[in-house]
Amino acid sequence: MVVSPRPGPVVVRVEDVTKRFIVRMDNTLKERVVHGGRRGRVHKQEYTAVNGVSLEIKAGTTVGLLGPNGSGKSTLLKLIGGIVSPTEGRVMTRGRMAALLELGAGFHPDLSGRENVFLNASIMGMTRAETTERFDEILDFSGIGDFIDTQVKFYSSGMFVRLAFAVAVHTDPDVLLVDEVLAVGDEAFQRKCMERIAKFRKEGRTIVLVSHSAAQVQELCDRGVVLKDGEMVFDGDVNEAVSALRDVLEGRRVGEKPPPEPVKPIEVTRIEVLDDKGKPRKAVQVGAPMRVRVHVTAKQALPTWATGFSIDTPMGQMVLASNTERLGITLPAIPAGDSSMEFVIDSANFGAGQYFVNANVSEIIDIDTHVLMQGARFTIKGNEANLGTVAASISAG
Repeated sequence: MVVSPRPGPVVVRVEDVTKRFIVRMDNTLKERVVHGGRRGRVHKQEYTAVNGVSLEIKAGTTVGLLGPNGSGKSTLLKLIGGIVSPTEGRVMTRGRMAALLELGAGFHPDLSGRENVFLNASIMGMTRAETTERFDEILDFSGIGDFIDTQVKFYSSGMFVRLAFAVAVHTDPDVLLVDEVLAVGDEAFQRKCMERIAKFRKEGRTIVLVSHSAAQVQELCDRGVVLKDGEMVFDGDVNEAVSALRDVLEGRRVGEKPPPEPVKPIEVTRIEVLDDKGKPRKAVQVGAPMRVRVHVTAKQALPTWATGFSIDTPMGQMVLASNTERLGITLPAIPAGDSSMEFVIDSANFGAGQYFVNANVSEIIDIDTHVLMQGARFTIKGNEANLGTVAASISAG
């Protein structure tokens, strides 16, 4: 996560905003005519997409909107962008705003890419002279080449969003609103977009981003807002926001611990992350050696036992796992009481970011296993050569 410049004045203020939509239950004209004269039957219902949300966004910050499908993220972004009006409450913004809210929004299918560049730029407040001056940069950034003079109705979804994003980032916006468009396009273009957003951050611009990629939000954002059923359930540090999102996705209240498991004959009590000298560490340099110490307690002496660990991203993607069976280790009998087992990782070749450590223990591998999820947390630091969950030695020639 890149540190943003010191926040400036408030550029977006959302005050107790609620947005309701009317959803019709009769889908065809015939159904509407048939049902029109009937009483006592409901053919439309009210749906609350955003419910009583209040937040302030200061200049120079990058905010990630997180939540499951249908939580109100995109609607909130449209409210901020002025695309839709609130049913209750009010939204106030300042500065030039560029919004990428829907694929190809603002593009006319029968116009060429070139014509749509000028059309879309004018919608975002640019003059024709300004657009002409920046046109070559827009075309180069989009990478669509000779297709610029083709009608956009023949574009692929990737070409659509590449051109739309290229226009948006060249309008010199004070506030950039981005809704999932970074999921479209090839990896090289996604990286180009993220680099441009990182550049905007350094320049002190404000970005509000909706993404289902927790890793992307952690990389780009310094604040996370989590929505559930249209209501804001968390607003704060981006890493804590990702943990809150995980609570929501797993059906727990934010911050609520998972229900306790039945008592096992042997259980994991805690997990420690250590350096190669056995000292506890919260941060580990990329490529450095590290140890995972698994503490267990046995209710009685056991002749056999096995243990293992896994390392996950905040969204639960496993990046490394092993256990005593896979390592060919047969552990000696364990006495009643507390014991521990250490796993040594010779080189922590993980990408920069936050990780959680889980551990498990049982009498016999995979039978009556006790698992401690997210028993430890650590951060990998010091790798800026590449992104992702794997750190590799890269050179260019």
